[in-house]
Amino acid sequence: MNATSTPPTTTANTTLMCVNIGQSAVSDLLMTVYIFAFIFGLIFNVLTFGPICQQVRKQNVLGIFLLSLSLSDMLFLFTMPLWINYYNHDHHWKLGVPFCSVAGFVYYSNMYISIYLLCCISVDRCLVVTFPLRFKTHRTSCYAWGQCFMVYAVVVVLHIMVLYKDDLVDAHDDINSNDRCYETYPMKAPIALFNLLRVGIGFLLPLVVLSVSYWRVLATVGQSPGLSAQAKRKVRMLSFGVIGIFSICFAPYHILLLTRSLVFYHSNDVGPLGSYCEFERKMHFVFSCTLALSSLNCVVDPVLYVLVSNGVQAEAKLCWRRRNRTQTEDCALTTYNKKLNNLI
Repeated sequence: MNATSTPPTTTANTTLMCVNIGQSAVSDLLMTVYIFAFIFGLIFNVLTFGPICQQVRKQNVLGIFLLSLSLSDMLFLFTMPLWINYYNHDHHWKLGVPFCSVAGFVYYSNMYISIYLLCCISVDRCLVVTFPLRFKTHRTSCYAWGQCFMVYAVVVVLHIMVLYKDDLVDAHDDINSNDRCYETYPMKAPIALFNLLRVGIGFLLPLVVLSVSYWRVLATVGQSPGLSAQAKRKVRMLSFGVIGIFSICFAPYHILLLTRSLVFYHSNDVGPLGSYCEFERKMHFVFSCTLALSSLNCVVDPVLYVLVSNGVQAEAKLCWRRRNRTQTEDCALTTYNKKLNNLI
């Protein structure tokens, strides 16, 4: 969570800082992005939650993956007002150290839960299309719930370990009364190593799995004479949509995260006047924007899967028809009661 920076200054009460974050219009820009993600993410997830639950009741495997994805997005959305408040106060965290650590824990856990659930969905789609008969007997609701549980457990345990090692202090930078949350500079060696692991295991590996899975799906679907043009179009939408989420929401952040960590390791001077801090000051605004961009996945996820999932799409239409029918019946009943009252 970063914003533009100004060159470090020295006063009677402060020392030189690696990155000095002051009042900036960038805070308003980032706050706007998070407000947009919060409003539309909440609307889309609430609208699709009911239809997805209906698919889960029918033991639909895709519905189980979507429900797990939606729950993670909803939990993240509930913490988003904390970040909006943070940027509204020009990068001053007013809620204490524990809340800072918990908000960051939910933020980054949601990111990697989303990435790995998208990965599970892509592998599931690939196996269904490539080996439909052989995979059918193994594709059960228990199989889907087990994968979702494993994703949640691994991501949550790893981030809890990081919080424990971090001792809930490094995430909250209060040097010189900065009162920042997850904006500690310069980077520390253990954090740089953890960032490299995040890029490799949390992004590059899932990206390879996604690319291979959807390459197989597109190749198989393209050669299948039994599928209609509409079915093939939906498969392509899902494939390019998931790759698009990775390219737009997650790739820029992880590319800059990798670059920052490599610059840290290859810099001989990490002091306020060194090359590393100079690099961080230049990349501060761009890195902040990529992190804010990653929050938009909670908006895109429900829209994408409603468009391509026949089951969720049908349930959404059914819920909409029921709602309209109920409103029509209520309106008719109200009109009848008014007429009856007039007669009496």
